[in-house]
Amino acid sequence: MVHIPFLSGKAPRVPVIRLQGAIGAAGRFGSSLNDATLGPVIERAFKRKPTAVALVINSPGGSAAQSSLIAARIRRLADEKSVPVHAFVEDVAASGGYWLATAADDIWLDETSVTGSIGVIAAGFGFPDFIARHGIERRVHTAGTSKSLLDPFRPEREEDVARLNVILDTLHDRFKAQVTARRGARLAADRDLFDGSVWVGQQAVEVGLADGCAHIVPKLKALYGDKVQLLPVGVKKSIFQRISSGLAAEALGAVEDRALWSRYGL
Repeated sequence: MVHIPFLSGKAPRVPVIRLQGAIGAAGRFGSSLNDATLGPVIERAFKRKPTAVALVINSPGGSAAQSSLIAARIRRLADEKSVPVHAFVEDVAASGGYWLATAADDIWLDETSVTGSIGVIAAGFGFPDFIARHGIERRVHTAGTSKSLLDPFRPEREEDVARLNVILDTLHDRFKAQVTARRGARLAADRDLFDGSVWVGQQAVEVGLADGCAHIVPKLKALYGDKVQLLPVGVKKSIFQRISSGLAAEALGAVEDRALWSRYGL
């Protein structure tokens, strides 16, 4: 049974974890969402003997592995400590961002939030004609016939595409299993929710990907009373890390992150 402090005279405490940005392994400037960086934050939130934990999500997705690791950590701690988890979506919780949202017991949106995109994508470029036209010779030597996959400087091979599709299908199946396990009977049975489509606000509620349109403060007050305390929990950074991270985002332009956000018009 979940202990609810406000029933015993104590103000309920809800740590708030912000999951903002693209999802991926830690880079040079540590700007991506990943389990290594967020692990201590999530652990700290659940150690505070909370009434509940809230996730504020604004992410266009990214790494399937990191999405799975972060969501699994949240669920493990929530189950171990019998603490409910609530997710609140801002602009976007799509693809891996939606995977993170499924770690919660319920998902709440703004009327303009974009969510869904339950699919897997691999994109790139091919330059074989370009390098041939300019007299450039591509030299690749491998030990293992499957070592070189979809070399962008060589013509695309059917066997390479087939191998890639196996990888994509496997990841997609895992994503679908996560959504089905977490959302269960709430999902609309008469809709294909796993084709990569996105929904806005109430549309996502109607197909069962979310539970309603609500904002974090009024919703948590409705659940836990007007005296509920929202306690932000975030990554602790040194002054140098904060400055360098900001300069990196501005100077480098975060090209890959921008491509992810641009899929949703942001």
